[in-house]
Amino acid sequence: MTAEYKVHGDVAVITLNNPPVNGLGHATRLGITEGLAKAQADAAVKAVVITGAGKAFSGGADIKEFGSPKALAEPNLLSVILAVEATTKPVVAAIHTVCMGGGLELALGCHYRVAAPGTSVALPEVKLGLIPGAGGTQRLPRVLGVETALNMIVSGEPVKSELLASLPGQKLFDKMAASAETVVQEAIEFAKDVATKGEPLPLVRNLPCKHPQGDAYFQFARNMVAGMSKNFPAPGKCVDAVQAATKMKFDDGMAEERRIFTALMFTPESAALRHLFMAERAASKIPDVADDTPKREIKTVGVIGAGTMGGGISMNFLNAGIPVKILEMKQEALDRGIATIKKNYEAQVKKGKLKQDKYDQRMSLLSTTLSYDDLKDCDLIIEAVFEELGVKEAVFKELDRVAKPGAILASNTSTLDVDKIAAFTKRPQDVVGMHFFSPANVMKLLEVVRGAKTGKDVLATVMAIGKKIKKTSVVSGVCDGFIGNRMIEQYSRQAGFLLDEGATPQQVDKAVEKFGFAMGPFRMGDLAGNDIGWAIRKRRATERAGMLYSKTADKLCELGRFGQKTGAGWYDYAPGKRDAIPSDLVNKMIEDHRKELGITPRKISDDEIVQRLVYALVNEGAHILEDGIASKAGDIDMVYLTGYGFPIWRGGPMHYASQVGLYNVASAMKRFAQNPNDDAKFWEPAPLIQKLAAEGKQFS
Repeated sequence: MTAEYKVHGDVAVITLNNPPVNGLGHATRLGITEGLAKAQADAAVKAVVITGAGKAFSGGADIKEFGSPKALAEPNLLSVILAVEATTKPVVAAIHTVCMGGGLELALGCHYRVAAPGTSVALPEVKLGLIPGAGGTQRLPRVLGVETALNMIVSGEPVKSELLASLPGQKLFDKMAASAETVVQEAIEFAKDVATKGEPLPLVRNLPCKHPQGDAYFQFARNMVAGMSKNFPAPGKCVDAVQAATKMKFDDGMAEERRIFTALMFTPESAALRHLFMAERAASKIPDVADDTPKREIKTVGVIGAGTMGGGISMNFLNAGIPVKILEMKQEALDRGIATIKKNYEAQVKKGKLKQDKYDQRMSLLSTTLSYDDLKDCDLIIEAVFEELGVKEAVFKELDRVAKPGAILASNTSTLDVDKIAAFTKRPQDVVGMHFFSPANVMKLLEVVRGAKTGKDVLATVMAIGKKIKKTSVVSGVCDGFIGNRMIEQYSRQAGFLLDEGATPQQVDKAVEKFGFAMGPFRMGDLAGNDIGWAIRKRRATERAGMLYSKTADKLCELGRFGQKTGAGWYDYAPGKRDAIPSDLVNKMIEDHRKELGITPRKISDDEIVQRLVYALVNEGAHILEDGIASKAGDIDMVYLTGYGFPIWRGGPMHYASQVGLYNVASAMKRFAQNPNDDAKFWEPAPLIQKLAAEGKQFS
């Protein structure tokens, strides 16, 4: 049983005990109702306290039961709350540390609430594309007022208990305890006191719920929410549900909340957000690396290279309070790098995002050197040097010479073979890829590249350190481009073929941006630097001579149009500005190239553009799963959601393909294979897609 029942004198204490956050799974719900029934039947028990063991009162639903029959099995949370309300003895919630979602709804069903300071209080369901489904939209406005409650429900963000307790007229907390350690005992004393008074037991459902401006306020709220939550239906529905609390009888409002909740559950946006929630947590799980694998201690970090990547990587560790030593070959390069880090931090201070003392503290953790020997005491050393194997070889041979035994040696390579890099050392078990995305101090994604000989303790350590520096870490096997860049190459190839066939860069970009990408392929190329792709294509010419590409990108680079850094790429750029201006010169270059190929341009629909680009990602992603480079489809989705600007409300390329239906995806691929100007061989659906489509299954 995950809810323990104990009697302390004449007060029964029901303690939720379902680590890590006392999720309200079926066994826990059953334990609460059985405990209430036991207390009700025991004449010696005068009152009941409900609390949570460990580091939470309750975080809400049990994610282990998401999507399973147990999630809906009786008693569901609504039934549990009704049982609490029906208890004729005072029920007091002893709230501490975390009180969120269904946990807060349970507390709102209790007669009284005693809270510890520092408790994070939230109804975060909107982040899963839902509204609270067990009375949160109906009860919270009654205890906090309509505006405060609606702000909490629409944002889903946690608010500290002491802030809520300070609000005038709040009825959420009946008493603030001295601390989380004393909250249960104080709740027991409070319960004894109210039991002796014999007063009618208060129910939140009976409190009034009105807003003085009525419909005008809710229309204003709806307009505000619509502007901030494009593509997400749940925030607007939160407004509808709270408005129902002000206009309907309580039970009717509850029915309306349930109707809205159920309808949202079946929207593609909620399915995508729930997938994201689960995939993000699952990404940290490596199939053959146990949770209790010993981790190496990381007290100091060395970073080789003070350029854009090296500086950004360093900031991640400084932000987490970990000392960093940056190595460069020349003092002027070091000075430039440190100046950039200072400039980034000073901009945050100026905007009020970083306090001066925090800035000073972070800079005090940063040191520099021109000698590899000064890295001898570092626990983790990350190289961020030029992306060329010979350069990496020189660096890792030096690291092998100076690094202490047990130090982790990491490469920030974005495409190169980590096994070859590891072979430059006598300690391949200590070598791992840590592929940060630019700007490294902003982008959430960290691809952790597992070499053939990378130690399990090294993997466990790097995943833990990724969490500490607030990255979404995804494990990839070794292949050219790993997960993200291997897939983006196919996406980029399709973008090039579309130009050959009749599209313009701006049409392709607008189509995928309308679909939801943060940036289309040509704007992205201009931002990253078109010369990077050019170098990869030159390497491909010798490594994979049969790989087909449109020649337009090479012609663009031959003109010196590398993107924003040269003031011209697929688009023109005004000096000092980043606005992409369609280029007549580029469009003429594309037209001339079509004539060289003998291709008559055709009208290409936005739907075809989106399908070819997205399904190219999906097909390559399926091959990556078959090759064991990624262990699960959700990992691929996390890479694209956090590193490549794939629209969150679509859940990532693999989830999106599953929503469309893999049979439909495979059919489209076979249709694209008939295009004489495309790569027919690539469009053969991956065996995994064909197998799942034939079985009527999805990626996950």
